[in-house]
Amino acid sequence: MFKEMHDLFRWAWLIPALPFLSFLLIAFVTKRSKGLSSTVSILAILTALGLAIAIGLGIIQSGAEIVEHPVVVSANWLTIGGLKIDFGTIVDPLSGMMLFVVTLVASMVQIYSLGYMHGDKGWSRYYAYQSLFASSMLGMVLATNLLQLFIFWELVGLCSYLLIGFWYFKVSAREAAKKAFITTRVGDFGLLLGILFLYNKFGTLDFTALSAALSTSLQNVAVVGTAGYVTVMAFLIFMGPMGKSGQFPLHVWLPDAMEGPTPVSALIHAATMVVAGVYLVAKMYFLFQASPTALQFVAGIGAFTAIFAASIAIAQDDIKRILAYSTLSQLGYMIFALGVGSYSGSMFHLMTHAFFKALMFLGAGSVIHAMHEKQNIWDMGGLWKKMPITGTTFFIGVLAISGIPPFAGFWSKDEILANALQNGHPIIYAVGLFTAFLTAFYMSRLFFVAFMGPEKPENHPHESPLTMTIPLVILAFFSVFGGFAALPEHNFNFFVHFGEYEAEAMNWGLAGISVIAGLLGIGLAYYIYIKEAISAESIVARFPVPYKILKNKYYIDELYLWIIHNIMDGLAKILYFFDIYIVDGIINGIALLTRGSAKGLRRMSTGQLQTYAMVFFFAVVVIFMVFAFGEGQLSSLNPLAMLGGVK
Repeated sequence: MFKEMHDLFRWAWLIPALPFLSFLLIAFVTKRSKGLSSTVSILAILTALGLAIAIGLGIIQSGAEIVEHPVVVSANWLTIGGLKIDFGTIVDPLSGMMLFVVTLVASMVQIYSLGYMHGDKGWSRYYAYQSLFASSMLGMVLATNLLQLFIFWELVGLCSYLLIGFWYFKVSAREAAKKAFITTRVGDFGLLLGILFLYNKFGTLDFTALSAALSTSLQNVAVVGTAGYVTVMAFLIFMGPMGKSGQFPLHVWLPDAMEGPTPVSALIHAATMVVAGVYLVAKMYFLFQASPTALQFVAGIGAFTAIFAASIAIAQDDIKRILAYSTLSQLGYMIFALGVGSYSGSMFHLMTHAFFKALMFLGAGSVIHAMHEKQNIWDMGGLWKKMPITGTTFFIGVLAISGIPPFAGFWSKDEILANALQNGHPIIYAVGLFTAFLTAFYMSRLFFVAFMGPEKPENHPHESPLTMTIPLVILAFFSVFGGFAALPEHNFNFFVHFGEYEAEAMNWGLAGISVIAGLLGIGLAYYIYIKEAISAESIVARFPVPYKILKNKYYIDELYLWIIHNIMDGLAKILYFFDIYIVDGIINGIALLTRGSAKGLRRMSTGQLQTYAMVFFFAVVVIFMVFAFGEGQLSSLNPLAMLGGVK
């Protein structure tokens, strides 16, 4: 069976190639035709989705063979001295899962955009960017080596910049795009250093070869230099995911990325930009496993980001910002899962999160569309009656992210929490459990206020068109049933396993605790916002300082601005002083000296022969005097010889 599937896997390159081709067609051929541009883009991504499904089914049928022997198709791309870089595709269970997730979400987003972006002047440009974005992420997923991955990694960053700033006439959109681009560059600089260090030590950037070389080197520490060097490389590599996946302290760009069109937010948060970092850590997991210190750091950063972002979300009122901070929190879940050794749990949560987060972002877009661009949840109310499809599917997303069975989020979140406790990380488990409670609370708060709160007479919402509601229904289906892939008989853990795997029975005790945490969060939100047993205003009045801190996101943005304006500006002034008065002073001093000497010589150049004769006479006298009185000391210098005479 594996040999039969092998020919199919060799065509994986078509999956990123199709949307890239549609990008070229839109950019150079169909850009003046809105209908043709969207048709070309959607047909390309749907065809890519079909190929991804076929490859996914082929991987399942191939069984253990594809796990142990991934299918690599590559050709030499670049050879410089001893550096040989191939360009190709690798098909294994992890890349197969990612291909399906990315193409499915990208397809739903592009179909949804037919309704949401209707009438926008930048229609063709929008679909061109969408195609390039999907192609870049798919190319990154299939990369066979770190350099190829880094190229597509940067293309993903470029596309996010273009789409976040899509409405470039808005100052806020332009600023958000620049903020995202610059912040992620900080992490990418560390990633690039890590790639260079890896090549310097192992002489290869190929994933398979790197894994083998690292395994061999760890048996002979002298080859690596020190065991700590592996930790340094892991830290540098992790800087890239910290930026791309919005991990503290490089998280500040993600909430502001909401300035782009809402379908863009769905694509960035669910299946492309932000999950690229999680995917890279999973791809380089062999490096992190070689350093327990690095794994502890990954777990700590992820856990802190999860609870940090969740605490901010409970005080936000903008529907898209609440979802943005929930994304940060869930990314923290995926990262700390990798840190505590829950590799399959992290990848499973990446998949389920893509379904329900895309669903909720597109649902939020449907609400914003119906509310004529209003985004404050307190300006909404009673939307479920007016928008039953949007309301029902959004509620499914809320239950999924809250970890309520049998929805998809329950299975993946429970696996992460169980693995954290079983692998000896009780503090991480406690943080994850409390984060689950907060998540259920703030997502239920959003739903109860916007969809079940009192209607506002000034609002006249209506259900969105089919082009927008059909993607919601499809994503809702996966948000309900996607979690069943985790059941032992479906072997998801084996499908994306890292190392040896044995199916374990469901731990219903731990699962029950996580469900109770989710139900408590939903119950508390219901108690406050539906029953109004305690008014939200009274809570704010009683705890004004904590509320203000959470509302202002712990003042992290203000802190960064203070650092830039004070420390960086101070450093800039010091460098300015050095440049103007030291560097320029030396250069200008030499110029002044040269100019002064030239003026002196010019004054001597009078054109009068008697003046020249007098100067010559005095010069000869000085030379002979030096020769006469300092012969012993200046024996090495012969003035007569210099004048053409004989000693």
